[in-house]
Amino acid sequence: MDALIAYSGRKFARPRYYANAHERDEVEIALVPMAMTDARGLSTSIDREGFEIVPHKSAVSDFADREQVARVHMREIEELVQARTGADFVHVGAPGLLRFSEKSGKAGSLNNSMPARFAHIDISDRTAQAFGERGANGRAFVRCAHYNVWRAISPPPQDVPLAFCDARSPAPQDLIAADAVFDAPGEPEWSFEGLVVAHNPAHRWHWFSQMRIDEAVLFKTNDSDPARAHHVPHVAFDLPGCPADAPARVSIEMRATAYWWA
Repeated sequence: MDALIAYSGRKFARPRYYANAHERDEVEIALVPMAMTDARGLSTSIDREGFEIVPHKSAVSDFADREQVARVHMREIEELVQARTGADFVHVGAPGLLRFSEKSGKAGSLNNSMPARFAHIDISDRTAQAFGERGANGRAFVRCAHYNVWRAISPPPQDVPLAFCDARSPAPQDLIAADAVFDAPGEPEWSFEGLVVAHNPAHRWHWFSQMRIDEAVLFKTNDSDPARAHHVPHVAFDLPGCPADAPARVSIEMRATAYWWA
């Protein structure tokens, strides 16, 4: 099927986007129809395409309970990423982000809770290196990789699923350095460098249909090993032909950093 992917144009030399105040974004959006492949059953790999679906039953009874997610799910994700990657050590630093499709009426009701509506990569190489060195606490490592674990907690079909671009298909010139600004209410703004993505017809987009709460997509946001998938552009998109009465998508994403010690 074809789906509309929101790419970045090149109007802004240095795009800027906000976690909450999207009316302040400085990103030129260009909607482009792209072929979208259902990756379920394709056996994609975290180190080849940069993403894979994994069975994962969580002990969390309520993903909206941040205390429970912090107490139970952060450790679950550390164990999952370590098992899938063979890393020596995995760290999850926060209890994740709940996100809602617009139809839910809850998008924007929590900090950073709107779907990511333009193609992007969470962190640039410079940010990944800085975060990795900070998390290593001075210990030498031979490899550091950053991952995102994305889970739909609403029943299928998801009206606004997440699409993943095969890590081998973007060209370096497709990626535009941008400022990702975090503007939580009542807190000072802070930012780091992320990447937005310009259109290239060579991009190969995938999504996983009919996702259930007992599975998750593990995808790469950066890897210091040049022999492996480096990073994966991703974006929320409207699922063509999704039934009008489909439940609004609710998801949780957890971010993990993995280390292989020297």
